Amino acid sequence: MLHFRLSSTLLLAVTCSLVTADVSTERVITCDNGNDVQRLSCDTGVIRVTAALYGRADRETCGEGKPPQQLSNTKCSQHGTVDVLRKRCDGKKVCELNTNVIRTTDPCYGIFKYLETNYTCFPANHLVTCEHSSAHLHCDEGQVIFVYGADYGRRDRTTCSYQRPTSQIQKVLCSNPTSKVAEICNGKNSCTIRASNSVFGDPCYGTYKYLEVAYVCQYPV
Repeated sequence: MLHFRLSSTLLLAVTCSLVTADVSTERVITCDNGNDVQRLSCDTGVIRVTAALYGRADRETCGEGKPPQQLSNTKCSQHGTVDVLRKRCDGKKVCELNTNVIRTTDPCYGIFKYLETNYTCFPANHLVTCEHSSAHLHCDEGQVIFVYGADYGRRDRTTCSYQRPTSQIQKVLCSNPTSKVAEICNGKNSCTIRASNSVFGDPCYGTYKYLEVAYVCQYPV
């Protein structure tokens, strides 16, 4: 998924943006009945996960109709949940994932659990470029590019799927975070990079892939 690769300069620039921009904060809770889907989305900007919990922190959340013994432990949570959410969702406009992907351990045996995610919609540009095409990153005059995250591969069956055979879009969750876009584009006013295996390698052979980039435009500091 789109992955944080923030330099100290970018971190300062990002902090300035968050102070001056209208950043929305969202919270999503998904009861874990076995294979439920949590959906995070941003109308503007991209997702930035700030906190996540898989387990139970109180008796009320997702407690309706459950026996008391399944709600008794209110201090149990899976370690590393926020890292999983950030790796899969940061930098995307929409992120859907099953609770069974998050559930790597059972932090509280016999307790009914839920996934709670807090995130903001970070004011970044979001760009998707289909394989064999070129991504064009551009900032206004006097500003330069800082790449918030980049990923090459495929994460769903709908993006860049037009007139593609089913066999080329079936394999998902085969994307790799990449630092190449940041290496090539950071600090420039504009930048062009081709979405191809020759540039990024091939994370999923036989699958039609795409490049997804989130970036911000900042005045040099």
